[in-house]
Amino acid sequence: MGHAGQAPQAPPPPQPLPGIAHVVAVGSGKGGVGKTTVAVNLSVALAKLGYKVGLIDADIYGPNVPLMLGVSRPPAVLDGNIMEPITAHGVKFISVGLISPGDKPLVMRGPMLHQIIRQFLQQVAWGELDFLIVDLPPGTGDVVISLVQSAPLTGAVVVSTPSDVSLQDARKALEMFHQVNVPVMGIVENMSHFTCPHCHKEIDIFSKGGAERTAKQYGLPFLGSVELNPEVRSGGDTGMPIALAGPDSIKAKAFYDVARQVAEAAKAQAAKDLDVIQID
Repeated sequence: MGHAGQAPQAPPPPQPLPGIAHVVAVGSGKGGVGKTTVAVNLSVALAKLGYKVGLIDADIYGPNVPLMLGVSRPPAVLDGNIMEPITAHGVKFISVGLISPGDKPLVMRGPMLHQIIRQFLQQVAWGELDFLIVDLPPGTGDVVISLVQSAPLTGAVVVSTPSDVSLQDARKALEMFHQVNVPVMGIVENMSHFTCPHCHKEIDIFSKGGAERTAKQYGLPFLGSVELNPEVRSGGDTGMPIALAGPDSIKAKAFYDVARQVAEAAKAQAAKDLDVIQID
């Protein structure tokens, strides 16, 4: 017990996860903006670029990562109740959707969510990873706080469509990450525009450029535009993410641009953290 009038002690900062260099959260202010599509294709792109990558599906209420990576078998449980992550397309991943498959929703409250996030971080045999990507649920809630309390985050990527409604919610996500002291690596504009397959004219559906303007307004990097492309959707539905087409593919280029910028931002953040440690 502290003396009366003393400020409450801040909880100790989370300890680094052994063997994992960078933890990067992918979030959005609202659902339906393609956050999981970006998280999955970012993970596959980083793996194709030669990095060792893990992916946590922390979207407890709508765990779509198993569908998008094309694997739904439950993970093996090793000695000490440690789960072995599933590997698909060069990415190790874990999801509630592997443990509780099907359409039955999971009804959970804060403490249970916190326990699952900690378990996915600390009781999975991740091995050595350059990047552990965390696909967050939409909005600003318990899962983000649990994640920040359980692992030191290198940074976050915010996904939005260019529409004003989506951007309003994306700004809430930016403020949330600011409040919990997680650096935002930048904003991705998903479903930016649609190119007609017949006349090849670009059709502006959601007011292209809104996310880029928001990034400038906040002084944040704009990580790129992903166009509204049926092949991106079908790749996710069939477990063959479009990033599998490789860095030279025009269709996948946007995701590789994001992946390279995230890798650069992670290196820059690590160098900054090292400087702080050396000054201290």
